[in-house]
Amino acid sequence: MSSGQTGAGWRLARLRAALAASPPLWWAMLYFFCLLCGYYVLRPVRDAMGASSDAAAVFPRGLIELGGRFGIEVGEFMLQLLFTATFIAMVVLQPLYGALVSRFPRRVFLPAVYLVFIACLLGFWWAFDSSIPGRGAVFFVWVAVFNLFAVTVFWSYMADVFDNANAKQFYGYIGAGGTIGALVGPAITRFLVGPVGVANLLLVSAGFIAVCLLCIMRLRPWALARERGRGGAAEGRAMGGSVLAGLRLVWQRPLLRALAVLMFFGVGVGTLLYNEQAAIVRAAYATAEERAAFYSLLDWAINGLTIAIQLLLTRFLLQRYGIAPLLLLPALAIVLGFAALSASPLPMLVALVQIATRASEFSLAKPARETLYTRVEREERYKAKAVIDTAVYRGGDLTFVWVHKALAALGSTTVFLAGLGVALGMTYGAWRVVRAERTLPEDPAAEPSNAPSGPT
Repeated sequence: MSSGQTGAGWRLARLRAALAASPPLWWAMLYFFCLLCGYYVLRPVRDAMGASSDAAAVFPRGLIELGGRFGIEVGEFMLQLLFTATFIAMVVLQPLYGALVSRFPRRVFLPAVYLVFIACLLGFWWAFDSSIPGRGAVFFVWVAVFNLFAVTVFWSYMADVFDNANAKQFYGYIGAGGTIGALVGPAITRFLVGPVGVANLLLVSAGFIAVCLLCIMRLRPWALARERGRGGAAEGRAMGGSVLAGLRLVWQRPLLRALAVLMFFGVGVGTLLYNEQAAIVRAAYATAEERAAFYSLLDWAINGLTIAIQLLLTRFLLQRYGIAPLLLLPALAIVLGFAALSASPLPMLVALVQIATRASEFSLAKPARETLYTRVEREERYKAKAVIDTAVYRGGDLTFVWVHKALAALGSTTVFLAGLGVALGMTYGAWRVVRAERTLPEDPAAEPSNAPSGPT
């Protein structure tokens, strides 16, 4: 590096060298960019459903009438009902996903998952274009399911393509590709929603998901090569095993149990903060325009800090110190943030804690967790990981959205004091993960040869 080259220029040169040395990194970054870009095109549409004060625009007429018979105003429980429905959908779909993973080889079930997503988007395009009643609630639940399952499948696949050493080197860059997609997606929605309408935005998202399919196929040779390098007898074949093996593995394996605890309380921190922030912002800002400006600034700060950390810090910390600082430092910072909020729940302080919470999750904690799956067996990567990232995640959402409903009447201080306890639970989960990680091999042994035979 020349003496005049800046630190940022040096890091950019290092990224170019990594891309030149690792062709799958190009495809992995494009894959994650398109996946999150497609999701963030949809997210503003979903959030509009959840923030609506008109129950008739979201829920089917039959549900509204049923609530009226029991004296319940459905609109007063908008988010609680939507989160509950999302959790039920996760529980129902988890065994179906387990059956798909168990019975079909990766070359079948990975494209199948994304083809189903594309088909659903086409169906929602028709529902929105035709103004079908109840489409809002179904769409809200589906987008939440899509986000968790699609991202879970992505990281499971990355653990097939990259070994532990590659993961430490590349996952920060891959995460940055996704963050850029998270910045581009809302911009697409903002500029196109007027000219093309909400329904046609779903077709734009479907186009990005189609590119993800291309990336899956392009990355397949490297995934197969890694299996051959590990001596896997089940190369490219269905992994077999029980449909509900993921639940059993999470219960039996100390690392997976710790990851489930970390996920549950980590989601709790975010859910309590998200819901209480909404109440504080409503009280602090009089108009919708002021609130929109606040949230816009918040999202840009989160994404900007996230991509800076991913490009400048994540790789260095992972390679030099491992996962411990990436899990423990954010957890401790969130504990301090909730302690401060319980003493002084000011809107700007809430914003700062929200920025720290979400940016540290995307840039540090998530890459650290995902590297662990490069060091476990394939059944744990696909089945157990799916349980943690979907059922446990949405179980945390469901639990804490109702907890917030119960605590909100007592004021923000009570909510944040409860959040402090939840943050301590998250810190305990992070500590348990760090301890359990020390028992893992740097790269797992060959896959067990108990999978049924079949074509690759």
